[in-house]
Amino acid sequence: MSTLMTSQRIRRENRRYRGTGGLSANNRGAGFAPAFCDKETGRTELSRLAGGMPAPIHLLGGLPEEWVVSRDSAGVVLAIKASVVAGFLREGRFYSREEAARACAH
Repeated sequence: MSTLMTSQRIRRENRRYRGTGGLSANNRGAGFAPAFCDKETGRTELSRLAGGMPAPIHLLGGLPEEWVVSRDSAGVVLAIKASVVAGFLREGRFYSREEAARACAH
């Protein structure tokens, strides 16, 4: 079974893609925006700040309620279902971190 999407998982992925286009800070200039995709349904969502504005990094808080698996006692999202992956949207297309890294390397 896949691992739930958590803040810890995002941090691990950030370390893995450090120095590549698989990281928001390294691909923003190429038109990539942090996003998530539910691989079960194909639904994509931009990462959002609390007020609904697009976020500059991957955040769990603004994702659809049906994706949320757990919250803490203050309502902060702790985990998103395992079928959701972090990646990027560019020109309406979802890119995995690996795909974004490759696109930025060319």
